[in-house]
Amino acid sequence: MMKDRQANPDTTRLPKELVDRLTNPFVRFLHIESAGGSILLLFTIAALVLSNSPWAVSFEHAWETRVGLQFGSFEFGRSLREWINEGLMTFFFFLVAVELKREIILGELNEPRQAALSIAAALGGMILPAAIYLTLQSGQAAQSGWGTVMATDTAFVIGCLALLGSRIPKSLRVFMLSLAIVDDIGAILVVAIGYSSHIVWWPLTLAALGLVMTRIISVLGFRGFPLYLLVGVFTWLAVDASGIHSTVTGVILGLMAPARRWVSDKRLYSILGQVISHPSSDETSGDTKDRQTLQIAEVAARESLSPAERLEITLHPWVAFAIMPLFAFANAGLPLTFSDIDSSVTGAIFLGFVLGKPIGILFFTWLAVCLHIAIFPPGLNWRLLVGGGFLAGIGFTMALFIANIAFSENLIDSAKLGIFLASVVSAVVGLALLMRLPERG
Repeated sequence: MMKDRQANPDTTRLPKELVDRLTNPFVRFLHIESAGGSILLLFTIAALVLSNSPWAVSFEHAWETRVGLQFGSFEFGRSLREWINEGLMTFFFFLVAVELKREIILGELNEPRQAALSIAAALGGMILPAAIYLTLQSGQAAQSGWGTVMATDTAFVIGCLALLGSRIPKSLRVFMLSLAIVDDIGAILVVAIGYSSHIVWWPLTLAALGLVMTRIISVLGFRGFPLYLLVGVFTWLAVDASGIHSTVTGVILGLMAPARRWVSDKRLYSILGQVISHPSSDETSGDTKDRQTLQIAEVAARESLSPAERLEITLHPWVAFAIMPLFAFANAGLPLTFSDIDSSVTGAIFLGFVLGKPIGILFFTWLAVCLHIAIFPPGLNWRLLVGGGFLAGIGFTMALFIANIAFSENLIDSAKLGIFLASVVSAVVGLALLMRLPERG
């Protein structure tokens, strides 16, 4: 014990800078995504059933309920559906950005040429579907809906891969998760650039100030999340007032989250080595050396995880099991009357996903490999990539998100039908191709 107590003083104090790498939480992320996909499917089915039931009108009107604050003539509010799509979905995009940054800096994508493979595939899976859609809808009223076919649904894709068990290697799961995350980031950039209008610049100045404040309090060493949340809300309000879609705030703040931990394993173990039991006395003062050591150990144990990993652990279950199902429940309703369906819109979305996604992913991947920009990770091959490319055509959640922004009210049901049909066909074809693979040992 005396030897431990006399450890190097430099390693028994909290450090003043970020050091070392964190343990990869990839498996935990996949497990939550897989379970979340099942809950998401359940709420999607519930929304479809209710939107075709005797309660359909009440169900739809409930999401249009106005919620907000009013002070005299000033009112800040929007419908319940808009709060979900623009407020709660900010947390989803924040989580996506945090995971992308962690994977690139410390995780599965820290090898540049392997990361380039997922990025190239994601770009192909966004560009070619949009090109197909624009070709089919050029000059039509629904031309602005091109962004809808660029999205891939992370939860459903990972859920489908979970059904395959040992037939597929971990490398395909890593590739598909990385592709979907890059795809989601691309989707929100599409929303910010392609679907924002009447931009007001002075709120953007305030938003930039919020981002600078975030960076300053990080550099100064503030570790508590409540302060960051307060600045984040301020930034969200400023972006929202600017005319840019407010969910962009989640992406920017997520990419700013530190991905390296503050306390290394060596320092943590040295600090814990100083911890001894409280003396068996009646002392109640909090100033004893033992209690000070315990307080330092508490901080060290918490800060041995990076802010990015702690945010993932805290937010991921809420996003997977609450926010995403609630989004699906509010947006997946589709009256199955087909009387007002525009078949050209439905067909363009269907072809964009079912054909554009796999062809775009395969072509851009082949191009990146031929140009020696990217390499295949061990265990991944073209046969697996074909099946994964079709699974990427499951656009669902993100496609609905963009469709609600891009399409007018008289075309939204046509877009939803295309999204549903494409997601089902892509899932069936992708699973069928990958299930033909032999069991892996």
